[in-house]
Amino acid sequence: MPYPQKVSMTRTVISVEHLSKQYDLGVIGTGTLSRDLNRWWARLRKQPDPYTRIGQQDAFARIGESILALDDVSFSVGEGEALGIIGRNGAGKSTLLKILSRVTAPTRGVVKVKGRIGSLLEVGTGFHPELTGRENVYLNGAILGMKKAEVTRKFDEIVQFAGVERFIDTPVKRYSSGMYVRLAFAVAAHLDPDILIVDEVLAVGDAEFQKKCLGKMGDVAGEGRTVLFVSHNIAAIQNLCNSVMVLSNGKTNAILPASDGIDCYLKTISPSNLTDDVRNFDESTIRKGEGPIQFTRFYCENDCGEVTNNFFSGDPGFFVLEYLIDNLKVPISNVEVSIIIYTSDGIRLANLWNVYETGGGFSDIPNSGRFVCSIDRIPFRAGDFYIDAYCANSQMTSDWILMAGKFHVTDGDFYGSGKLPQHAGGLFFVNHNWKVE
Repeated sequence: MPYPQKVSMTRTVISVEHLSKQYDLGVIGTGTLSRDLNRWWARLRKQPDPYTRIGQQDAFARIGESILALDDVSFSVGEGEALGIIGRNGAGKSTLLKILSRVTAPTRGVVKVKGRIGSLLEVGTGFHPELTGRENVYLNGAILGMKKAEVTRKFDEIVQFAGVERFIDTPVKRYSSGMYVRLAFAVAAHLDPDILIVDEVLAVGDAEFQKKCLGKMGDVAGEGRTVLFVSHNIAAIQNLCNSVMVLSNGKTNAILPASDGIDCYLKTISPSNLTDDVRNFDESTIRKGEGPIQFTRFYCENDCGEVTNNFFSGDPGFFVLEYLIDNLKVPISNVEVSIIIYTSDGIRLANLWNVYETGGGFSDIPNSGRFVCSIDRIPFRAGDFYIDAYCANSQMTSDWILMAGKFHVTDGDFYGSGKLPQHAGGLFFVNHNWKVE
């Protein structure tokens, strides 16, 4: 459940009207006047850009092209509201936060913000690598609008929250990315801002620190201040935020209550044929990895060999990934395959990896075929579940498809007791026994 809000959301603290941000593509500048003059002279003579790298498109060919990172976005945020902002990569989330934080200016539109803003947009924002953690706390605090006396008063609390007491007098260039973000978040969170803006940088921290950060943001929201939180962690969004804004291609799809907004987002990232029993992977599939092994289709089968994406709890299930290998002269060995199962809320339930079962990868697989993962008894409660598909060859990612498929589970007689389980029974079933001794 979202954190309780102590202040009714009556006063608008952020108002955005018809906001757009345009970025030009192609030649912007080389960084020196002499090179800019050489580039201008080459263009005047209709010659290629002399500073185009090998393998890149001629920069002159992109002159005049532009993209709209944000396109006519309008919304308002009330005092004490925790607003989650979600969307695909490139949807415009970070651009929106930069405009709200006054890091960059909009191309068109009006932004009105009432109150002091504390923002954490990138790892180590405002940090100087040669300065120590102590010096950077004061520097970053000053950038965020804190007075020296205020930083001094909160210094011990900031360092303790970040957990970098031993390294506070060490230059931050020697910090890990996790230490960077812990200290940066601690400074921003202890600014006591009216509005706290946090981008996806918390993904760098470990699970314990992420929980700590979410608790701190929950405290900020509970005190009647406003939180804007960008994350791909759906569970974190659901726990912290009471409303969600969905961005898609720079446009606002909707601003809805958290659960409804998450459902809307999942629909935008789900391929149109994800509801079909068979998912074919084509040119439009969003995937990572350029290895020799490529998935071509995903589907589920029951114990009769029939294609289906509907199961009862306790049923056997088979998850099938068809694949194709480029025509290679050498055999492929040590092939690792896994499917990751998520709830519709984005909670990761299981990683079914062939290495766990076989102790190693597959060897000498044919050029085309099926990877089949079988579950003797599906342990999940009723609901929709999503699949990521992953394949590696010699520890290098060959193919990785997010939202590769979907299946549905209906509550069944998992324990063979002749009774359906109670609704408050958790996310999945566990085989167990009871006795009296």
